[in-house]
This record gives sequence, C-alpha cells and structure tokens, in this order.
Amino acid sequence: MPRSTRLFEIIQILRAASRPVTADDLAQKLNVSVRTVYRDIASLQEMQTPIDGEAGLGYMLRKGYDLPPLNFDQEEIEALRVGLLLLSRTGDSMLQKAAERIFAKVDVLHGPADWLQVTPWGARNDDPERGCISISLLRETIRTEHKLDITYRDEKEVETQRTVRPIALSYRSTCIWLAGWCELRNGLRHFRTDRIYACTKLDEKFTGQGDMLRELWLSSYDNEESVY
Repeated sequence: MPRSTRLFEIIQILRAASRPVTADDLAQKLNVSVRTVYRDIASLQEMQTPIDGEAGLGYMLRKGYDLPPLNFDQEEIEALRVGLLLLSRTGDSMLQKAAERIFAKVDVLHGPADWLQVTPWGARNDDPERGCISISLLRETIRTEHKLDITYRDEKEVETQRTVRPIALSYRSTCIWLAGWCELRNGLRHFRTDRIYACTKLDEKFTGQGDMLRELWLSSYDNEESVY
C-alpha cells in the first residue's frame, strides 16, 4: 500500500472510531509494523492533523475534523464516478476492488450519488475458481516485463503453447485482449484473455523492450488480422 494511501486510511479509521485506537490495532488493519504506524502518526501530526493520544494509550481524531475536498469540480467528480462504475464491466476483479475502495473515499468526501448508474454487462469476471486467469497477473507482467507461458485456444478450439512478451491490455465491451510479442509466430498478436486456459509468469524478462514493442503495436493497432 502506498504511504499516501496508508495515511488516508489511518485518518478514515480514526474518524470512524468511537474510542482510542491503539497502534497495534492500526498495524493489523493496515498490515504494517507498529513502528511504521508510529512514524505515520507523527507525520500526520506534523501536517497539523488533529490526532490526540500517544503510544500505549491509543489515538483519536478530534471531533469536527474533515479532509479537504478533492481538487475536482462537479463534472470531474461525476466523470470519475462513471469511470469507476465502468470498471465493473471489464472482468478485472482486482481493478473492480480498487474501484470500490476509491468510490468509498469519494463518497466520504462528497456524499453518495446513487442516481449515476452503469449497466454491469460486459466481460466475465476473472474468477480463478472457475478456471479464469488473473488479469492482475497480466498487468503485473506488463509492468515488470516478464515473459509469459500461456496455453491458448483460438476460435476454432485449436490449442497451442506460446511464450509471449506482454505489452498491453485492451479492455473491450465483452472481453479483454492481451497484446504481446508471440515468440511462436515471431510477431505481434492479440490474445483474448477468456481463451487463455493456463498462464505462468516466467523468470525470463524482456527488460527495456516494452516501450519499443508498444510503439510498434500502437502504430498498427487498427490491424485486427493478428487477433485470435
């Protein structure tokens, strides 16, 4: 968890508490060490956040304190809400959970807006218990430039084993495409994630090639002949 997010979470926990919260309790909720909590509390107090208490006794946020509003106008806030709601259609379960956390923070600062709705129909959720691969794993390998070993079945149910250098994800209305350099075909290819039946992150990396491959991919993005 980024430090800025952790500081925000500490304030939220203390705001919701009816009695002092110990550093041990905060550490367990945030999955960090007690020493980290002490440092975070000290940082918040230095930033004039009205937190009372001390080590061993617990901490409380003075009544009436509120976070400053996000620096967005009303149209921007509503655009953010709709964008977060649209994540429910991607099938990317970890992004959906992240969206729920952000939504909760926006609601705390600006109140709910139940009148904004988005239909949930879209790509299937990547539920590993139903045999779906993790989209979060694909995003991770794109960031870290790790190669993937995948088992892929095309639209004719022909199964192949591929080594892929993943470079991008394209979220479509009913599915997600993984773009990457396929070493079997020696070229750029798109793979529908709902046709990837097994996926393993390899130790081998393609460090430094991601930007170049993405530039090549973007220059030929409208060519769908390479979509399986």
